[in-house]
Amino acid sequence: MLLLGSLSALPAFTTDMYLPALPDVARDLHTTDAGAQVTMSAMLIGAALGTLVIGPLSDRFGRRGPLLVGLAGHVVTSVLSIMVPNITMLIVLRVIQGFFNASASVTSMAIIRDRFSGAEAARMFSRLMLVIGLSPLLAPTVGSLVEGWGSWHGIFLVLALMGVVLGAVVLRALPETLAVERRVTGGLPAALRGYRTLVRDRRFLALAVVPGLGMAVVMSYVSGSPFVFQEHFGLSSGAFSLLFAVNGLALVASAQVNAALVRKIAPIRLLRTALVVQLVFAAGLVAFAVTGVGGLLGVLAGLWLVLAMQGMVPSNASALALTRHGEMAGTASAVIGALQTGIAGVVSPLVGVLGATAAAMSSVMLGAIAVAILVLAVATPAFRREGGFHAGVPASS
Repeated sequence: MLLLGSLSALPAFTTDMYLPALPDVARDLHTTDAGAQVTMSAMLIGAALGTLVIGPLSDRFGRRGPLLVGLAGHVVTSVLSIMVPNITMLIVLRVIQGFFNASASVTSMAIIRDRFSGAEAARMFSRLMLVIGLSPLLAPTVGSLVEGWGSWHGIFLVLALMGVVLGAVVLRALPETLAVERRVTGGLPAALRGYRTLVRDRRFLALAVVPGLGMAVVMSYVSGSPFVFQEHFGLSSGAFSLLFAVNGLALVASAQVNAALVRKIAPIRLLRTALVVQLVFAAGLVAFAVTGVGGLLGVLAGLWLVLAMQGMVPSNASALALTRHGEMAGTASAVIGALQTGIAGVVSPLVGVLGATAAAMSSVMLGAIAVAILVLAVATPAFRREGGFHAGVPASS
């Protein structure tokens, strides 16, 4: 689980380690701040494309091959990024890097589904959240330290070394989990048929959308919080970093609570309960933000409670979605991953459009949670009696 968690965290580290270096990148490559920020969007675009391609490949050729190729591509693009002469080349390389990085997250999810299903898979996904959840807390700090020792080029060198180390560990310690007789044959037509099957499965699609809406909640907080707490409430960068860490611990802790609860309570029950409770907390957060009652402490308390429920959402939804299509776990993982990236990428910018205030941030978070509940209620029996009332019930199927 430590290895799979580290693999799943690689895309986050590749993105978040680079955040403190954006001003220096803009200066050194003679571009604007907006131009430097495009390199972040480029990673997301590449990741979405890579997810959709690598998922079916892992169903066809097994997990280890696509994973190792992806790690090698990560290393090469990291090294080439050190030598770029202009921002255009860096943007192109970041798209390619995002593409290859997708192999780490997609195959990690598929490997868990190869070995586990139902409640046990949800428990394992929660354990993954422990490692993944620490990434946004550690990566910017590590990036700042590396940049302090040299320049932003050093960050890409560290990322390349991470890829080399992970590749060596995969070669030595990670067995192939998809037996030859279970692999999907037929090339591109088979991959397209797989996607068509998944898209036509309304319950799978609903369960796959929920982690994306959950990611939209988190990314709305991530994109809006610097403006809310540093500009509006006047927190220093150090105080904001501490706040960010405390809220990150809420995500990690709730994921571990979920891992314990899922042994006794069906994943679908945990999912629907977490979403309803989260909706109530988000409504309270909006009230604090709009009225100003409670000031900074009111917003902080409401935000912490919303994020504390988040750890129970993506792990259970992903496990339930994958349980429906274990025969093509790679392709199913690709759909979940692409929806996570795409939905979060579309929804989170609304915080800025609405003014990047506490009210804007909390309203977007509330909206994403409400839509997630609506999707589950309409497209699955999650809120009906047949939605699963016992531990181990695999899914709303």
